[in-house]
Amino acid sequence: MARRVLPGFPLALGITLFYVAIIVVLPLGALVFKAAGLGPADYWRIVSSPRAVASYRVTALSALAATVFNLFFGLALAWVLVRYRFPGRRIVDALVDLPFALPTAVAGIALTTLFASNGWFGSLLAEIGIKVAYTPLGIMVAMCFTSLPFIVRTVQPVLEDLDPALEEAAQTLGGGDRAILLRVLLPLLTPALLAGLSLSFARSLGEFGAIIFIAGNQPFETEITALLAFIRLEEYDYQAAAAIASVLLVTAFAMLAATNLMQARALRYTRKS
Repeated sequence: MARRVLPGFPLALGITLFYVAIIVVLPLGALVFKAAGLGPADYWRIVSSPRAVASYRVTALSALAATVFNLFFGLALAWVLVRYRFPGRRIVDALVDLPFALPTAVAGIALTTLFASNGWFGSLLAEIGIKVAYTPLGIMVAMCFTSLPFIVRTVQPVLEDLDPALEEAAQTLGGGDRAILLRVLLPLLTPALLAGLSLSFARSLGEFGAIIFIAGNQPFETEITALLAFIRLEEYDYQAAAAIASVLLVTAFAMLAATNLMQARALRYTRKS
């Protein structure tokens, strides 16, 4: 009788599928079912209204800006944590996971307190004419805070597993620091970076609690799509809320699918090279 590699696999698989069905499939199915109750004309009227389109623009542009910032800052932070040893390194490494442990509403209140015109950071920025709280910049700050760990934690293990001999070989061949980074390290880090970017962007698209306190929530200016869906829920317009939320859902799925495709191509390219 053949022995199973994973003992109890049928039971583990059944529990996993049940968990996924209850936690993931059921809520998403309910969302799609509610939105499907609208006719095509009503659905399009809701999702293409000027206020909804403005919220898409604010959310997408802010998420894109936050993701680009996290690309450079997250990569630099992961590099420092992996390649250098310094006092307080473990504390900095632990603080990276703070957005995961901290309730998003608490994060929003803390960021608003810090970046308000009378806050520690806000008062200093106000002296040079920069206002963060209750502006689109505040939305970007909140998105950066909540989505940064996704890039750091996806890149950090890859950096730790990189063979130092690759960099040493490149140096012996006359490669400078810039050439080693662009031609040796970045191709190896590309799949992890793409995964981190997709997760960071998806988290920014759906972020709610950390944003509503610092955004100001002004329609057509600082109102995000998640807040607009919440407003429709408070108005008991459940179908409109589901329709607006479905736009975020489709966008996130499309972005994740495209990123997975690019990640697979990057992996094939890395293996060939």
